[in-house]
Amino acid sequence: MTSPEQTFSRGQLAKHTAVKSETIRYYERCGLLHAPARSAGGHRIYTQDDASRLIFIRRCRELGFTLDEIGSLVELAGDENMNCSQVRELTAEHLLDVQGKIKDLRKMERMLKSMVKQCDENASPNCPIIETLSN
Repeated sequence: MTSPEQTFSRGQLAKHTAVKSETIRYYERCGLLHAPARSAGGHRIYTQDDASRLIFIRRCRELGFTLDEIGSLVELAGDENMNCSQVRELTAEHLLDVQGKIKDLRKMERMLKSMVKQCDENASPNCPIIETLSN
C-alpha cells in the first residue's frame, strides 16, 4: 500500500523550504511556481514537487541567478530533451556576470578605502569624503 503524497499549507511549505510565505506568493505571481491546488475550503495545497521546485529556486537565488535565468533553468530541468550543455551555457554566462560584479566591487572597495584614508589624514573641518562625493 502506497502512502499519499505529503502536502503542505503555504506556511508549512515556507518552513519546510526556508522560503518566506510572501516570497512563495511572489514566485507564483512570476510564474516560477504553478498555482497550487485548493482544498474544499479554498486553502492552498502544495505538493512535494512544489517543495522541490521551491528549494531549487531558492538555491538559484542564493547563487545570484535572476528570475529570468531561473525560469530558463526550471524549463530546462523539466524538459525531457534537456541537454546539459544548455544549462552549462546559461551558468557560464551567469558566472561572467558575477565576475564582472566582483571586479566592480573591488574597484568600489579601493575607492572607498582611499576616501577613508584621506579622511584619516585630514584634521581640517572640510571633509574630503564629502568633497569627493560632491565633485
